[in-house]
Amino acid sequence: MEMMKQDKFNFMLDRRRLLTLGTAGLVCAAFPMSTSAEAADADKAIRDLFGDGELNEGRVTVDLPPIAENGNSVAIKVTVDSPMTENDHVRRIAIISPRNPLAEVAEFQLGPRAGKAEVATRIRMAGTQTIRAVAEMSDGSLWLGKASTVVTLAACIIG
Repeated sequence: MEMMKQDKFNFMLDRRRLLTLGTAGLVCAAFPMSTSAEAADADKAIRDLFGDGELNEGRVTVDLPPIAENGNSVAIKVTVDSPMTENDHVRRIAIISPRNPLAEVAEFQLGPRAGKAEVATRIRMAGTQTIRAVAEMSDGSLWLGKASTVVTLAACIIG
């Protein structure tokens, strides 16, 4: 009889631990990590790529679907308003994702012979977020565009 009480007590401890861990998991899910840390990662990636130059808003258009059902492959198109002449063209375009394990998703090198300042690809996204695209012009100026999408099934999760 004493052994049966002890087994019942051990089960309750296991059950109690399970309930405690489950509750802790729900609390963590209810209060996600701060977005400021994620934005800081994206800001650092932009500084690492382009230095401390001033980012100007405009000239860069980022096209993403409003809802992406699967974060493993999300279509993105980045267009920069540029005549693409020898004196005024886009040198490079970088796509930055603040929530992915590596913030720098892609970097494209362009020149006046590209004819059009536009790139299109598919990227992986670790959840709902705002993607940034930075274009560096031939005069050294930096231009920023942003777009947000809701991802229903995230990719790029590190466990």
